[in-house]
Amino acid sequence: MPRSRVLIGAAAALGTLALGAAGIAAGSAQAAPAAPAAATTHRVLFDNTKAETAGNADWIISTSQPDPLGQDSSPNAETDWTGALSSWGVALQKAGGYQLNTLPSGKTVTYGATGAQDLSNFDTFVLTEPNVKLSSAEKTAVMKFVQNGGGLFLISDHNNSDRNNDGCDSPCVINDLLTNNGVDNTDPFGFSVDLLDISTDNPRAISSSSDPVLHGPFGNVTGSILRDGTTFTLKPNDNPNVKGLLYHAGGSGNSGAFFVTSTFGNGRVAIWGDSSPVDDGTGQSGNTLYDGWNDPAGTDAALALNATAWLAGSGSGGTTGGTTTGGSTTGGGGGSCTDQQLLANPGFESGNTSWSASGGVIGNATKEAARSGSYKAWLDGYGTATTDTLSQSVAIPSGCSANLSFWLHIDTAETGSTAYDTLKAQVLNSSGTVLSTLATYSNVNAASGYSQRSFDLSGYAGQTVTIKFTGVEGSKLQTSFVIDDTALDVS
Repeated sequence: MPRSRVLIGAAAALGTLALGAAGIAAGSAQAAPAAPAAATTHRVLFDNTKAETAGNADWIISTSQPDPLGQDSSPNAETDWTGALSSWGVALQKAGGYQLNTLPSGKTVTYGATGAQDLSNFDTFVLTEPNVKLSSAEKTAVMKFVQNGGGLFLISDHNNSDRNNDGCDSPCVINDLLTNNGVDNTDPFGFSVDLLDISTDNPRAISSSSDPVLHGPFGNVTGSILRDGTTFTLKPNDNPNVKGLLYHAGGSGNSGAFFVTSTFGNGRVAIWGDSSPVDDGTGQSGNTLYDGWNDPAGTDAALALNATAWLAGSGSGGTTGGTTTGGSTTGGGGGSCTDQQLLANPGFESGNTSWSASGGVIGNATKEAARSGSYKAWLDGYGTATTDTLSQSVAIPSGCSANLSFWLHIDTAETGSTAYDTLKAQVLNSSGTVLSTLATYSNVNAASGYSQRSFDLSGYAGQTVTIKFTGVEGSKLQTSFVIDDTALDVS
């Protein structure tokens, strides 16, 4: 269809992205978010060997250990499992695609051993307010697990929160792991725990349209709660991948971060500055608990669940643990990962080659400039009721981390805050079934120039998937969705 349109100046500010999973409204009570089942089974191990139930703490997903299904095999409410983390566990169990276990009290953290709770059998390890130092062997195990592709979720508490009175609280335990682990003793994750006790705050999330933890399968994160907790100092000189996602009031940059993500080797790390946000207020008899999970001052459920999904998506804490050799990774899934970009004709300079697209979508018309080169994909912009599509199938090697990115420019003649015209970015399986709607953009998101969008597709490692964009335009004013310089990077 030939395009006939008058291009106008883009809106000065971006609207709110409507992501595939519904966000949790700030200021309202949180319901446990739901998400589509994970593309592959994500195996998550919660620790209970480091005095996680000492004093008033109850940082377990269930009293049935190691397998929480022993307490209730089909939990519907968080009280079907007993523990202050039961809301977290039940939400993952109900989402589907997650296999949950607990490392029981009295056991040892291992990696590469034969036990069923050995870290090599899991994708993510969760340490919630540990109050006992890890042994030298345990610290090495944790570091090797992350280095070889595992996800590590650390949750600290405030300074002087020594629940078992052994002289070392969770900031002490975590800082010891970072500086005395036998693998890399120089703050390898790029952060350290501040020795603070901040009584009350509601840290806000940074502005980010594409971070997979802030905008993930379980919803949008706007903020968290802090009820006697601490913060972190970022050290990008030690690890340039460290990133603060939420900040204590007055914090910014490298100071006052309340929720942080980073990487180490082929794995991923997240850390939270307080245990109150994951506390659901229920647990074993006699404990004094606080319902932070449902506190309307934060979107803590979405933050915990999105972070779990992101950490597990890194691929191979693996069935065999994964090894790194000369820049290539052989993950636990048996695949071979070499750093590479998988999409063919990513900048559209070869026209329709390798892409399936509606007529006229890929071209070099000058009314909309390409970001680079001469060609781009221009969906919609007709000012009439039209649907345009653009897609490419790609095989993602097993055991790999995968990241989809593209540059998007939106130009519209629409005004106001109503989404009349939309563009969906989706992942489909080989049968054409939608596995995930990564994001939905609209005329409300119009802005000058291109902006890069990025999404974690590691959960689809080992599968052939189709990356598809669908633009739907109403019957009146035009909206143009212009895509260029796509990439699907694996490592």
